[in-house]
Amino acid sequence: MGKVAVNLVEPVFTITHRVIYGDTDAAGVVYNANYLRYFEIGRTEMMRAWALPYRAIEALGCVLPVTESYLRFKSPAAYDDLLAIATSLVEVSKLTCRFHYAISRVDEPNRPVVLVKGFTVHACVNRQGKLTPFPTIVQEKIEAILKKGVAGQQTG
Repeated sequence: MGKVAVNLVEPVFTITHRVIYGDTDAAGVVYNANYLRYFEIGRTEMMRAWALPYRAIEALGCVLPVTESYLRFKSPAAYDDLLAIATSLVEVSKLTCRFHYAISRVDEPNRPVVLVKGFTVHACVNRQGKLTPFPTIVQEKIEAILKKGVAGQQTG
């Protein structure tokens, strides 16, 4: 498999998360699948801050399941590490959207260590599981996130 490019684009939303003991495996490092949960934390909080909470999107009759994901591990995280989860929306169509992520250890703020990079792709589906266009308000809100980056505005 060739190298997959996963680059954050402006605007980038960042939230911190402290690793809990339950996220680690017998080797004392964060279990690999938990990074997808961390991606979800970043994505959910970004959408809450800059677009709509997922609860509001679901109230409009659609859900956004993951249809594709990719993770590239660079260094492990351990119990009690403080992580920065950086998330950016990089692509939106009428039916899908794609988020990129970079998770870093930030215990030393001047020397963050990138631990994981990756992406998720989400499809908009109705309650019956049928692919459907984003509701207009959702489409407008997520496209506005992309426009923030194009306009070079400050991020939150």
